[in-house]
Amino acid sequence: MAIEFKKPAHWLDRLRGMFAALLLCGLGGFAGVAHAGYAAIVVDPATGQVLNAVNPDEQNYPASLAKMMTLYLTLQALQSGKLKLDQQLPISAWAASKAPTKLGLRRGQTISVGDCILGMITKSANDAATVVAEGLGGSEDHFAEMMNAQAVRLGMAHTHFDNASGLPDPASVTTARDMVTLAMALYHDYPQYAHYFATKEFMFRGHLVRGHNRLMDRYPGMDGLKTGFTDASGFNLASTAVRDGQRLFGVVMGGHTAAARDHLMARLLDDSFDHQQTPAILVAQAAGVSPSMTRRVLAALSPIGNAEAETVPVRQRHHRGGKRTLAASGGCTAHRGASCPRRNQARHPARGTTTRLASHHPRKGKQKAALASRHTADLAKAP
Repeated sequence: MAIEFKKPAHWLDRLRGMFAALLLCGLGGFAGVAHAGYAAIVVDPATGQVLNAVNPDEQNYPASLAKMMTLYLTLQALQSGKLKLDQQLPISAWAASKAPTKLGLRRGQTISVGDCILGMITKSANDAATVVAEGLGGSEDHFAEMMNAQAVRLGMAHTHFDNASGLPDPASVTTARDMVTLAMALYHDYPQYAHYFATKEFMFRGHLVRGHNRLMDRYPGMDGLKTGFTDASGFNLASTAVRDGQRLFGVVMGGHTAAARDHLMARLLDDSFDHQQTPAILVAQAAGVSPSMTRRVLAALSPIGNAEAETVPVRQRHHRGGKRTLAASGGCTAHRGASCPRRNQARHPARGTTTRLASHHPRKGKQKAALASRHTADLAKAP
């Protein structure tokens, strides 16, 4: 739901509005730099309609949601024939040195493209993401340029990537709207690989690698996409779920805990399937803003609108069998007095790999703070 501010009539109103705006931009909770901001969005890809939204164009840190773009370019290369699933890619010292989470790759070894894909989706492996980046771009820096060029083509107007993994970097920023645009594009542009995002675990060199996306175990109809976390971003999640033949895509950014993030995503999807608005106060509370603080912030804002008339532009494509899938292609859209931010399958996994997938079940019933450092406590948490 879009949030509008009254035009201040005097200095007290102006001060109140500034205070509220700062809190809603992610400084609420006063937990230091741990959470750059909070945001949420749910979109119906068939129409592009935004069903729920809070701070959808506020820039935040992507964390491992950045790997969705690395995966997009990987699938693009598979479709064009530039890569093959069983193709072995070399592991450099730079890739092997990436902080956890990782597959534990060693310099001088090789890994298949298929295992890199599964490693990124399940364990959010930073070393696997870097291997693919170097394989496609020659270097991770050049691959980041490829990521940014593709972001422009998809209409992700407020996103910038500085690496392939989403490891902390003050220059890497995105928005909930841009991330949901990317999520929908993955399913629209590469439907033959969509099953990968339902992977919950896979065998890698004799070891079972389990995924971080716990919500897929508990939410009927959810079959992807990606988790993310760093101290600076908070807990992020991009999800897609199907109910009664309708697929929705959602993104939550800046969760205070993984459990709070997952609970909020489930509520957002439930409300959106039921054509209801999720209260903005719940999004703030999931980010760790206390109920009393949230009530004071919302009391300073008037009116609180909703996004029922807002849409995300979609592209249409017909596939064999008469099935049609759609994806977002637009960036920021000003609406209801709010302005845009000022800142600018292969059908089988690779040989030797076994996977367990999430199954479908019908439903029963900007950069608001610079990073203090890139120390291990931050780097080790990018699932």
